[in-house]
This record gives sequence, structure tokens and C-alpha cells, in this order.
Amino acid sequence: MITVSTDKNKLDVPFIQHFLKDIYWAAGRTMEEVQVTIDSSVCFGIYLDGKQIGFARVITDYVVFAYLMDVFITEEHRGKGYSSVLIKNMMEEPSLKEVKIWRLATSDAHFLYEKFGFTPLAHPEKMMEKYSNTK
Repeated sequence: MITVSTDKNKLDVPFIQHFLKDIYWAAGRTMEEVQVTIDSSVCFGIYLDGKQIGFARVITDYVVFAYLMDVFITEEHRGKGYSSVLIKNMMEEPSLKEVKIWRLATSDAHFLYEKFGFTPLAHPEKMMEKYSNTK
């Protein structure tokens, strides 16, 4: 049975860090850094028969803006619709119902997010970013 939970106590933090440390968007993220991101976000664990098979988190102010991050399903469980289950649960989370603007960044999963209404930025010329090297 597949379940999705926002209970941070159920999250397998070593499992999450092990996956993220090797993926292109989070390469090298330490256990301590993963814990800080979990503590600072609305988190979603997805479980198959009680075992965590994926994760995602949202950074938000609960009214104006939400940003999806660190969305993943383990390799052996991909292609079975679990990512759609995870995203659907995120979009339907009661605490996030009032959010007006949702954003995310992806290099390879546009097809997934398009199913939930995500589109390319309407005005990318208005967006800016800053990178900091703190190490």
C-alpha cells in the first residue's frame, strides 16, 4: 500500500541524504544540511508498505508563494506513478491550499509537473537569482 505523510518523525533522514548526496541538484549535501532543510520546510515522505521510497519538500509562506524542492522517487520505484501520487498530495495539502504562486526548477521532469498545471515562467525576464559560495 502506498501512503504519503507530512509527519517529519516518519522521515528516514539517512535515506534522504544518501539519495540527495549524489543527485545533480543536491550533490554533496551533508546529513546536517539535509536536517536543516527538513526542519525549515513542509516535508512529504512517500511510503510503500511502510518503507520510504521518495521525498519532497516545500518552502512557503503559506499564502503567497511556495517552492517545490528535492522531489525524488528511488530508481527501483520509478515508472509506477508514485511521483504523481506524491505531487498530487503536495498540491492538495490543506496547509498549502491558499498559496497563490507555486514554482520549481527541473532539468528533466517537465512532463510530470505539467500534469499539475506548471508552465514555463510567463516573465522570466523579471526573475533574478544569486548564488553564494559559503564553503
